[in-house]
Amino acid sequence: MSEDLSFPIGRFEWDNDTTQARREQLIAEIADAPRLLRRAVEGLSDEQLDTPYRPDGWTARQVAHHVPDSHMNGFTRVKLALTEDVPTIKTYEESRFALLGDVRATPIEVSLALLDALHVRWVALFRTMSDADYARKFRHPEIGLLSLDKQLALYAWHGRHHVAHVTRLRERMGW
Repeated sequence: MSEDLSFPIGRFEWDNDTTQARREQLIAEIADAPRLLRRAVEGLSDEQLDTPYRPDGWTARQVAHHVPDSHMNGFTRVKLALTEDVPTIKTYEESRFALLGDVRATPIEVSLALLDALHVRWVALFRTMSDADYARKFRHPEIGLLSLDKQLALYAWHGRHHVAHVTRLRERMGW
């Protein structure tokens, strides 16, 4: 069986595990994501950064810029859910974000530094949340209601998912 290049670690699955131990594990994964993404792209040349991780997929450069774009949206959604009563969040066209000029024109180090700083804030927020906070929800127009427990798990998976895109590309290409 061939590897699934779109979902190298599998699709996100929510097991509804809302224990403190599970939350701590997921928070640790969020905390570690910037380091792992940085390591995944370390030493890649511009040519390598401009290589798609799969046919018709994003390049490693686009992935490096996408993760902080996505996680900024995720962080904001958590804050909205903590400060409003079941807010309806705004979606965004992530595939179109990946085509904007800043992705090509900005060194990936800028996005890696942004991810570092963002995750310091996000981890601090997650560590201060109560059980009642994690039970809070927001409404996603395409998905429906999401709890902050599920949001935590989703973004822990999301970081691993995109790191795997780059690391598996490097393995396949022998970089």
